[in-house]
Amino acid sequence: MAERSFKSEVLKLRAGQGDVFKGEGILAVTKALLQSGVSYVGGYQGSPISHLMDVLNDARDILEELGVHFESSGSEATAAAMLSASINYPLRGAVTWKSVVGTNVAADALSNLASSGVTGGAMVIVGEDYGEGSSIMQERTYAFAMKAQMWLLDPRPNLTSMVAMVEQGFRLSEASSTPVFYMMRIRECHVTGEFTAGDNVAPTYSSLNKVQPKREAEKIILPPNVYEQEQEKVASRWPAAVQYISDNVLNEFFPGKYDEVGIIMCGGSYNTVIRALERQGLADCFGNTDVPIYVLNVAYPLIPEEVIRFCESKKQVLLIEEGQPEYIEHSMFSILRKADIDTRLYGKEILPSAGEYTGQITLLGITEFLERFPVEGLNLRLTSAEVRDFQKVLVAEDSQLLAQNVPPRPS
Repeated sequence: MAERSFKSEVLKLRAGQGDVFKGEGILAVTKALLQSGVSYVGGYQGSPISHLMDVLNDARDILEELGVHFESSGSEATAAAMLSASINYPLRGAVTWKSVVGTNVAADALSNLASSGVTGGAMVIVGEDYGEGSSIMQERTYAFAMKAQMWLLDPRPNLTSMVAMVEQGFRLSEASSTPVFYMMRIRECHVTGEFTAGDNVAPTYSSLNKVQPKREAEKIILPPNVYEQEQEKVASRWPAAVQYISDNVLNEFFPGKYDEVGIIMCGGSYNTVIRALERQGLADCFGNTDVPIYVLNVAYPLIPEEVIRFCESKKQVLLIEEGQPEYIEHSMFSILRKADIDTRLYGKEILPSAGEYTGQITLLGITEFLERFPVEGLNLRLTSAEVRDFQKVLVAEDSQLLAQNVPPRPS
């Protein structure tokens, strides 16, 4: 049973080239899938991504008109198995589920998919249920991306960037013969905004125009094929992905006038970082910043040339990597040391080693970083002591009011 009806909202999915699309993040991602010419979609419900399945279910009429197959899967493993249609055939497909628990369930199917590689673009849209509002253990999808060598997209949380990254994600998948993760954090699923729409694209092959069966024995996930597939991951798929990400500028650089320092973050943390800089008088709400920023819209793999280019002119760089372990921090240390770049990279020694980087935590971390390494002309509105004062200890009266007005969380 659907958690929520999108019967009226799905009419927006008929928007054409040049129309202004307004709505929630989940609805925008669905529109991006239709603009990308997907042949099939499916998934398994779980917060914060449940509503994507609701949207797809309510949009059945539109999907059928385009010839897009939709299936509500019995588990995340079943959903992941759907993507095997893209192994041998030029079919674009997308599935969705809650992560990290859903990715655990689907891990075996994903490993097989990543080993054989894909012909058509294959995308897993994961709802990263991490931090405030989460209902599960706190782990990262990043570990699965590294383990299976599936690329991980983490776009900036605005509808234009999110839609563009869906379309680019399919192209990246096809260019590197590798399935990709598309990560949506809790707030990103429900962020509202607008973007300029494109036309929906009917897939080349679908239930309306069926593909001819073919066999490729080398795609079977058994020895000796698996040994060749592993070598192919390293020798051709990885370099192809790095080349595509670099050539198409999927990661973003935002210049600033204080070039001695810089901040690196994944795309999903961008809004929080900009707000923290704005409170210190170092940015505005439109994203103009005085502190240079490097945004990883593709969190995995890293692009060594981009990391070096950003860091080599700076003395100190702060890496904002939410969650643990600090996979990106270790990788960037390795990149900088091998390139003999003496820029000092800071991460978890300034920011908390675990937990969500809320606005307050991010503001405190950036403030302490800029206080520790003062730059001539860079003045902060707030000291770290003043930022800490914003965090008031809960007094007895507050606790009583909470108990009276907020229902207890089900056990």
